[in-house]
Amino acid sequence: MFSNISPVVKNLLIINIICFFGANIFDYSLRFFGVFYPDSPFFKIWQVITYMFMHGGFNHLFFNMFALFMFGSVIERVLGSRRFINFYFICGIGALILQYGVQAVEVYQITGTVRARELIDFDFLSNRITSQLNLSQNELSTLASIYATPLVGASGAIYGLLLAFAYLFPNMSLFLLFIPIPIKAKYFIPILIVIEIYLSFSSPGSSVAHLAHVGGALFGFLLLKIWGIKRGHI
Repeated sequence: MFSNISPVVKNLLIINIICFFGANIFDYSLRFFGVFYPDSPFFKIWQVITYMFMHGGFNHLFFNMFALFMFGSVIERVLGSRRFINFYFICGIGALILQYGVQAVEVYQITGTVRARELIDFDFLSNRITSQLNLSQNELSTLASIYATPLVGASGAIYGLLLAFAYLFPNMSLFLLFIPIPIKAKYFIPILIVIEIYLSFSSPGSSVAHLAHVGGALFGFLLLKIWGIKRGHI
């Protein structure tokens, strides 16, 4: 089974696992390599790529890598290794773009500007924020979450791969542990995306960036269309 893993997928699995254990050894790894809102004092340009290799816990890593292992190789063989790695990273960056859009709207609704850095003060030790504006505690908590909490994980790129699988193999049946009947990919993956959209609006304070997942799937779909990849291999 492991001998059939395609080369890019194999390297991505290895790098993600190494980065996970490295992040648990070295303090502040998530602060340096997770990605922050562009107006945050913690933001660095390399985080746009490195955040995809950071994960918030073992479960987060496991489910992302399991999906990469299950779906990545077959997609790499269809797209080719070079196009596959471009697809993976563009989906991850696309997820981030949508997440930034959501965060910018939230910051604007609270402060009247998408660049509120000069209006707020940071306590770097506790990640607490105070503001020159008359803001409620909930509004300050939202700003703290946006400005001082990193986004981590390959989930955006993974949702791009899930979308690609449903696009390329719509009639492939998937067997899930918690649902004892086969479900075709063309039904299952869209249901996952709809659930993410619902969760993004029903739990706006969640630490999970649901719309970032949707962004990965959206950019994955656009890339397949731009590249002229034919739908429905199976």
